[in-house]
Amino acid sequence: MATYQTEINLPSKNRGFHLITSHIEEAIKSFPSVSAGILHVFIKHTSAGLTINENADPTVRHDFEAHFNEMVPENAPYYKHTLEGPDDMPAHIKSSLLGSSVYIPVTNGGLNLGTWQGVYLCEHRNHGGSRKLVITLQGD
Repeated sequence: MATYQTEINLPSKNRGFHLITSHIEEAIKSFPSVSAGILHVFIKHTSAGLTINENADPTVRHDFEAHFNEMVPENAPYYKHTLEGPDDMPAHIKSSLLGSSVYIPVTNGGLNLGTWQGVYLCEHRNHGGSRKLVITLQGD
């Protein structure tokens, strides 16, 4: 089984849920094609996460942001980690809930996602800056 890896930088995004599937597809074009494999995408940050969900209706991403903001509010009186701003500790919690990586099957050199699935960058900071992803493909 062969293994290929690259690291990409995503441009800075506003707080919210952003489709990044095309960035990942572009990155794996540099790898030799595999007939069957698994792609691991890892974000090198603690205040942003990754997930897979609907890629068609943008209101889904809006609703994710609204729900997470209700579920994990800013300025909770019990937060101790507050020096980096009111959005920082909630960002760490949200990131932990969603996770720092996703796995995607690869078939004939392409992502084998469902019709309405896309990969989201879940940016939980108001001004998170660019984000780094490590993309690793294993396959035959």
